[in-house]
Amino acid sequence: MAEPVRSSSTQAPPTQAPSFGYAVMRVFDLSIGEMLWSRRTVFMALVVGVPVLMAVILRLLQAAGASQISVNNVAVTGPVIFGVMLWMFFLRFSVPVLGVFYGTSLIADEVEDKTITYLFSRPIPRSAILIGKYLAYLACTICVVLPSVIIVWLLIVPLGGGSLGANFIDLLKDLGLLALGLAVYGALFALIGAGMKRPLLSGLIFVLGWEPLAGLLPGYLKRLSIAYYVQGLVPQAMPSNTPMSLLQGLFREVPSLTESLIWLAIILGLCLWFAARTVTRREYILEQ
Repeated sequence: MAEPVRSSSTQAPPTQAPSFGYAVMRVFDLSIGEMLWSRRTVFMALVVGVPVLMAVILRLLQAAGASQISVNNVAVTGPVIFGVMLWMFFLRFSVPVLGVFYGTSLIADEVEDKTITYLFSRPIPRSAILIGKYLAYLACTICVVLPSVIIVWLLIVPLGGGSLGANFIDLLKDLGLLALGLAVYGALFALIGAGMKRPLLSGLIFVLGWEPLAGLLPGYLKRLSIAYYVQGLVPQAMPSNTPMSLLQGLFREVPSLTESLIWLAIILGLCLWFAARTVTRREYILEQ
């Protein structure tokens, strides 16, 4: 008499979905190479290359015997010049603009290239895709922006008798500030890129239109900009008791260090959370 057929005990168990952290790192590993070799990286190198070129010109002028820069017959030292360049070229322009061009593209480029369906078909959370690409953006921009700042610092600070050793701690603070600025702007524009159909235009309007305007308006409207809280972390970029103290007159109302850090952390956390939530819940319709 034939024995009943039994189910095989060697049947392979169902494939387990990867953890959130593993999925984030896989997306990060995939995205970082694409970002580093993209046209946006060439644009980023050109943007941060302008202050480096200016620093080289200033050093060449000094080597050629040019007179020291002065305002109202008072010599301007290298640390003061570096502080102004840090504020004007990096914090007020390079960091926000790079945040716009990279942050808005994290999801929008996948939609435009019609590759978003391939990412979403993977057995990983959609939010992990957004976070992984955001971390890749942060690593890519930090690896390009911060070295350029160090080069400018090495070229500019010695002008007028400035000491590299005496200003090294300030440099570390500036590098941390730039990294924080890239993180916050990137998170904001990652949210805009995940939720809007034309995110790049909206981002440029915010950076080049609203933020400069908000800084000039009275009342609490300036608090609706990231630049307001960033400037509370830049005492070196707005030096006092120097010929460049005019810069401080443009920003009479500056938030405290604690207030700036708290609000920047809140903006960063909320923007990333809402961006991940938007990517998880939104249905992306690909245009034919």
